[in-house]
Amino acid sequence: MAPIFITFEGVEGCGKSTQSRLLYTRLQKIAIPSLLIHEPGITALGKKITRLLKWSKNINISPLSELLLFNASRAQLLEEVVRPALKEGKVVICDRFADSTIAYQGYGRGLKLETVTEANLIATEGLTPDLTILLDVPADKGLIRKEDTAPDRFHKEKLNFHRRVREGYLKLAKEVPERWTVIDGTRSKETIAGIIWEKVTKLIASNK
Repeated sequence: MAPIFITFEGVEGCGKSTQSRLLYTRLQKIAIPSLLIHEPGITALGKKITRLLKWSKNINISPLSELLLFNASRAQLLEEVVRPALKEGKVVICDRFADSTIAYQGYGRGLKLETVTEANLIATEGLTPDLTILLDVPADKGLIRKEDTAPDRFHKEKLNFHRRVREGYLKLAKEVPERWTVIDGTRSKETIAGIIWEKVTKLIASNK
């Protein structure tokens, strides 16, 4: 089977981490070689960058610095983990990827989209997911879902920031509909998982 790269995207509390784990578990049960990862952690460098970006206190991180830090972590993740796994013919499932940076640092923070896209291109060297699943949830509902978890720097942003991020995601999905699958993230966990599984099994069948 040819390698497949699948990414999950969405605003805070959309359920992408849950659904990416469910997909990974399902692939494992039918013995399809697969790998589940997330950004920006996983590598040693990525874990340190995560602490800076999400949990740092009394440190001012500009939008441009955020952009470059996320892409430094991404470049390392691709070098150490993603490309080797794809070379082995695995299905790589990534919880967030370059589209998150366009949505958060571009639409959310207001950086020029051309700047964000160029930085992403340098880090990814042009690697694009075969399928991107967007779990679409209204920003306010997503934040309510996260109320029981410790808020990081991004959770603490004002509602309008998260609304811009959601709008950015929807624009990205419209621009490349052949890559994106947009799912109503307010539907039941089982229903969403079923839609994803149907999409992924078709993709796997076409890549044999």
